[in-house]
Amino acid sequence: MKEIKARIKTFLSRFFGDHDLQSDEDIFSLGFVNSMFAMQLVLFLEQEFQITVENEDLEFDNFRTINALTNLVERKTVLLACD
Repeated sequence: MKEIKARIKTFLSRFFGDHDLQSDEDIFSLGFVNSMFAMQLVLFLEQEFQITVENEDLEFDNFRTINALTNLVERKTVLLACD
């Protein structure tokens, strides 16, 4: 979990400048997220963690925070391991 969280934070930090993004901070409310960035984020998750983000995963609550993103990746990787 710590490794997943660290990799997500490193990716997001490239877009948040000097802001020290916290694990429970809502990235949408900070105003950094637009539709193009949202697509970049989905592609990053899929490529970085070898998962597929399905239509049903595309809910704001899955993408609002580093913690939520980490939980999404963990759920998707557990599902892959069970297949």
